[in-house]
Amino acid sequence: MSADEADEIRGTTHGTAPAPLSVLDLVTVGAGSTASDALRTSVELSRFAEARGFHRYWVAEHHSMPGVASSSPAVILAHLAAHTDRIRLGSGGVMLPNHAPLVIAEQFGTLEAMAPGRIDLGLGRAPGTDGATAAALRRSDTLDEGADDFPQQLAELTRFLDDDFPDGHPYRRIHAIPGPVQATSPGGVQSPHRPPVWLLGSSGFSARLAGLLGLPFAFAHHFSAQNTIPALDLYRQTFRPSAVLDEPYALIGVSTLATDDAREARRQTRAVALNMLRLRTGRPGLFPDPDEAERHEFSPMEEEFITSWTSNIVHGTADEVRSGLDDLHKRTGADELMLVSHAHRGELRLRSYELIADAYGLPTT
Repeated sequence: MSADEADEIRGTTHGTAPAPLSVLDLVTVGAGSTASDALRTSVELSRFAEARGFHRYWVAEHHSMPGVASSSPAVILAHLAAHTDRIRLGSGGVMLPNHAPLVIAEQFGTLEAMAPGRIDLGLGRAPGTDGATAAALRRSDTLDEGADDFPQQLAELTRFLDDDFPDGHPYRRIHAIPGPVQATSPGGVQSPHRPPVWLLGSSGFSARLAGLLGLPFAFAHHFSAQNTIPALDLYRQTFRPSAVLDEPYALIGVSTLATDDAREARRQTRAVALNMLRLRTGRPGLFPDPDEAERHEFSPMEEEFITSWTSNIVHGTADEVRSGLDDLHKRTGADELMLVSHAHRGELRLRSYELIADAYGLPTT
């Protein structure tokens, strides 16, 4: 593996950060704003992240959630690629069971052609939505269809990305375009390079599979904190060196919110928790503002959920968030921290990343 190939995965630590820092964006739509507003914030945030030395910027596939406008990661990434120059862009992730592997290979081959050497393909096996919506996406009456054969889907996708189905395979003469076959065609000058594949997970399944395949692994600490250390341990224990990596590389998604005032951080995180409570109880909506959260009358059970959820958000002043992230890195040994900041207004999200970047002394360019 060359140094260039390694750098596509391994980030560079800047300032006093404990590890490379990256951004996960769900294109949050808050009460009183539109999807267009949220997408404009994403452009502004991606440009800020690039200027301040964040390593990568990922968007995550979700469906049928009014407060999350990231149902089409490839479309959003193409938009962000047109507004940035250097930062890595990718999916965190594309939910592979929702799609034909050939379609994903074509979409990310196109993105690679748009932004050569800057695209990551992060893959998950969950639907990114409820069961009924998953069935609608897959045009199937079987709501869980697809997740169980994820390793086979992954293998098929990888074959399309590498254009290396063996002789006799029914897909041998099918090619993902843009893709490597263009480099080997008469007169071909297309780069044979393709986006690196990451596996995403919130349990042990993808951790083990990523380890066995020698792939980089991204764990969703931001909504499955209790499983973080067991999953990372499993990934490291099962890791086998591959052509992609000679040693494990794992990032974790971390929910963070830095504000100029600690009380405001607490208000904002309770609103985030209210949004999650509604989602978990089948009532998804736009991200509420903190005033709405303060007016809400929580039952004892709901209050217990709110307390539990906010405890996993690293929030407060910039110094408090820096201390929390440093502690989390110490506990997990994560190779990279991918920060996701939720708030009902885009300027609050931008300010959060700005405060964190300043707290760690990240570069300005």
